[in-house]
Amino acid sequence: MSESGPEMSLVCLTDFQAYAREHLSKSTRDFIEGGADDSVTRDDNTAAFKRIRLRPRYLRDVSEVDTRTTIQGEEISAPIGIAPTGFHCLVWPDGEMSTARAAQAAGICYITSTLASCSLEDIVTAAPEGLRWFQLYVHPDRQLNKQLIHRVESLGFKALVITLDTPVCGNRRYDIQNQLRRNLTLKDLQSPKKGNSLPYFQMASISTSLCWKDLSWFQSITRLPIILKGILTREDAELAVKHNVQGIIVSNHGGRQLDEVLASIDALTEVVAAVKGKIEVYLDGGVRTGNDVLKALALGAKCVFLGRPILWGLACKGEHGVKEVLNILTNEFRTSMALTGCRSVAEINRHLIQFSRL
Repeated sequence: MSESGPEMSLVCLTDFQAYAREHLSKSTRDFIEGGADDSVTRDDNTAAFKRIRLRPRYLRDVSEVDTRTTIQGEEISAPIGIAPTGFHCLVWPDGEMSTARAAQAAGICYITSTLASCSLEDIVTAAPEGLRWFQLYVHPDRQLNKQLIHRVESLGFKALVITLDTPVCGNRRYDIQNQLRRNLTLKDLQSPKKGNSLPYFQMASISTSLCWKDLSWFQSITRLPIILKGILTREDAELAVKHNVQGIIVSNHGGRQLDEVLASIDALTEVVAAVKGKIEVYLDGGVRTGNDVLKALALGAKCVFLGRPILWGLACKGEHGVKEVLNILTNEFRTSMALTGCRSVAEINRHLIQFSRL
């Protein structure tokens, strides 16, 4: 990295995106940036935030602004976390170990993916004090799920995040063109004693038959809070509450699964209304600025999670790049809070925003 390189020029998350685009291989870039079909939802995830306008309040003492909050009873330094994304070794040699170290240093939550390219043991060793949740793609073999969940529990993960929106894989044209999956390996759907990783397309078999009634089986084998990722409607949010889960991540998988669904921020309102405060609601998809974080919280999200921006930071400078991405966004969020008159996250509410007619 030259001394005149990114240190001087990267001041916002989209700067990291531009840097990553220039320095990653085409197939890796396409894998990260790609959406399903025409990428309508991928693009709308960011555009939808810009359709919301802020209503600031002034003459409030904002000499001290506190970004801290809690998720599932655990304190985090800001309502910003790392969403589960796979194969971090594609963009940085230490992969998820670097991501975990950055999250630990920032004091935020890292949701580790089933499709991590480092073993869970290595990730935990790299950042033993970090707050970690585990994202599960439900395998058709229940025994394999059970073994993995118990392993995750013993390693100190604090919640189980079950992804719902992948009964089949979305139509990601770039991946098909690049035949990327052929070259990827997966370390966590196997015994840690086995040294060899099996190819992703053989291992990452995801259940197509997962139903609401299956959640009771997961609840019977783990005491971890269960968070459902991928809910976009009032109906499914009500079912989540009925089935006694502990949280929802409003998500459309970064626009990588079913295209032309609602942007995450547009789906958030009906999900929050449906749960009536009974469980925590989080959001991922399209968060790029401190204002975006503020808007999501104003509409009822407890925390937002970042997907692609973390990979951009990792591609740029590894652990330090991820730290910078988190630091930039947290500082922007603190500024947004101060400029809207919010001294704590508890003061962020629906009155701060209105939907633009633009």
